[in-house]
Amino acid sequence: MWLFGYGSLIWRPDMEYEDSKVGYIKGHVRRFWQRSTDHRGTEEAPGRVVTLIPFNEFSERFTLHDQHSTNQDDITWGIAYKIPESKVEETKAYLDHREKNGYETHFLDIYQPGSDTPVVEKAIVYIGSTDNSEFAGPAPLDLIAQQIYSSRGPSGPNLDYLLNLAHALRIVAPSGNDQHLFELEARVKELMLRDAGSKEAFDLMLSRIIVQARPPSIASPV
Repeated sequence: MWLFGYGSLIWRPDMEYEDSKVGYIKGHVRRFWQRSTDHRGTEEAPGRVVTLIPFNEFSERFTLHDQHSTNQDDITWGIAYKIPESKVEETKAYLDHREKNGYETHFLDIYQPGSDTPVVEKAIVYIGSTDNSEFAGPAPLDLIAQQIYSSRGPSGPNLDYLLNLAHALRIVAPSGNDQHLFELEARVKELMLRDAGSKEAFDLMLSRIIVQARPPSIASPV
């Protein structure tokens, strides 16, 4: 079984795997448009985490509400993990619980630059569709940034999720151009710097947040 991670699974897989491949899926857009009330927020103060929007649906419904249209909008970088046969059932049960807040399983091919042939066929991908109960949809970037900055849940602060994802993605896919993610990162860092009071305090805070944001050692940058 192959599993593709495009969010926290990039920097915190928390599962046993025997191989991994950096690559991308086609035809989808990654956005912080999914509410998190179980990991990075609460029912009273939901956080925001990433989901995938089919590019055709994104183009038809959301381009007027989104300012990050680029020539890479139809690809999403991440990491595919190969789960040992002996761990498939256990891992699937763990992931179903981990992604229970509105996500469903899909099967998508994984590609790498320079080839039209998938490097992995039909990897499992957890996606929160636009009709799931926790889909938050688009909002002004400043409002999303403030929500991420102020929310926290059982798995920790929402900003840890955002900053770790941006940090890890730059390492595993330096050619990736996720303007939505990186613009949110910049705005959240502005809020952190404002409240830290000094560049030194900000740097210390940031180092404590991303200290565990290490991509899997087996995954090599493409």
